Amino acid sequence: MGCCVSLFSRKPRLEKDHWQHTQNRRSSSAKGASALSGGGGSSGFTEFTLAELKAATNNFSSDNIVSESGEKAPNVVYEGRLQNRRWIAVKKFTKMAWPDPKQFAEEANEVGKLRHKRLANLIGYCCDGDERLLVAEFMPNETLAKHLFHWENQTPEWAMRLRVAFYIAEALDYCSNEGRPLYHDLNAYRVLFDENGDPRLSCFGLMKNSRDGKSYSTNLAYTPPEYLRNGRVTPESVAFSFGTVLLDLLSGKHIPPSHALDMIRGKNILLLMDSHLEGNFLIEEATVVLGLASQCLQYEPRERPKTKDLVSTLAPLQNKPDVPSHVMLGIPKQEETPPTPQHPLSPMGDACSRMDLTAIHQILVMTHYKDDEGTNELSFQEWTQQMRDMLDARKRGDLAFRDKDFKSAIDCYSQFIDVGTMISPTVHARRSLCYLMCDQPDAALRDAMQAQCVYPDWSTAFYMQAVALAKLDMHKDAADMLNEATVLEEKKQRGGKGP
Repeated sequence: MGCCVSLFSRKPRLEKDHWQHTQNRRSSSAKGASALSGGGGSSGFTEFTLAELKAATNNFSSDNIVSESGEKAPNVVYEGRLQNRRWIAVKKFTKMAWPDPKQFAEEANEVGKLRHKRLANLIGYCCDGDERLLVAEFMPNETLAKHLFHWENQTPEWAMRLRVAFYIAEALDYCSNEGRPLYHDLNAYRVLFDENGDPRLSCFGLMKNSRDGKSYSTNLAYTPPEYLRNGRVTPESVAFSFGTVLLDLLSGKHIPPSHALDMIRGKNILLLMDSHLEGNFLIEEATVVLGLASQCLQYEPRERPKTKDLVSTLAPLQNKPDVPSHVMLGIPKQEETPPTPQHPLSPMGDACSRMDLTAIHQILVMTHYKDDEGTNELSFQEWTQQMRDMLDARKRGDLAFRDKDFKSAIDCYSQFIDVGTMISPTVHARRSLCYLMCDQPDAALRDAMQAQCVYPDWSTAFYMQAVALAKLDMHKDAADMLNEATVLEEKKQRGGKGP
């Protein structure tokens, strides 16, 4: 059977004008699962209702505000809990901060495509009247500012500070590589700690406070000099702000960059170091971090390091890789049982829950392209030599996939996808598995999300995301996604229609 697609699912529709089509179907999918999963709280990107978020935050009660700085920030973050017991963080913007709901939703949707274990990931948004809200994973163990500046039991040890710097550099490098190099107002309040005590970068900084508003709310003494000149954030501005976070980690205090640079020039490194460390650090390591901070804080943006340079400089300093973060922070590990599927798992669900890639492969081979049925509509005029070449590439990919030659399958499926005349969710699902077999979970997750974009209610797309997320050590997200895949699969078996 040939696999073709109708005009509505051509590649251009996956850009701006496809957004509303996908969001409508994705939203109805989440709401259809609401009764079982407790709202749109999956790790997929969801449009929440205002009622859901009001219920989760006790009607945006002041008791639910998570804020340590006491600053009158223009946007407030609330702690909340969905009906499925999942904890969330909700950022509530001031009225009309983003006047155009489509612009806000499109921007949120772009940030929502990012998924990384070093990020406190964005899982949804809400546009209702004048309300503009972002919904992210909740991080239960406070901020870097709390642990550095307002600690009660113990200050973070030196190895933990090096881990924070490295993990945040990794997060920034991932965002940069994914086409989101701008991060607004990077500071110690944007670094959060998850249930394991691992540091994560808040996704909220990937969006401005408003469509045309300010990108910095911190004291002007800490903002990049070029922002003071033209009011624009650049990738180089992010490096400057990262330098201020390195100063925080070194000193245990929020020191203005100009003052710190004077100390650096005077080679007063011991005066700069946090006295609460009581000398428990290697001067050679501190010197490397101080040198990197100095590079980041250069007045000329072009002289500052790239994100990949931040990662390569900090990676060799990680000297306690086997010690859990919560131990180094001196906090108990928070155990929370991940949600389990409400009903018995299908063979596909069982294979995904066991991370049995071989079983998943067998199922995808047996399923072939039956889930692409209903989208096989091409006109005679479109049956060109290019089309035949493209289908031949897919056929060669199928043979390689069947024979478990996954690298060749990736090459052939990529030829099919890159032409763009036809879009097949099955090809994306198959290439996703190929990437998993080749130990490339990031690429696998992108393909699985693309399959969902083409076919928003397809359980296989969610199953493949669950496996990729688990491979990325994002186990709670993986469990949530597995749950949603199960709901969608059962819904289809009860009489739901195909794509």
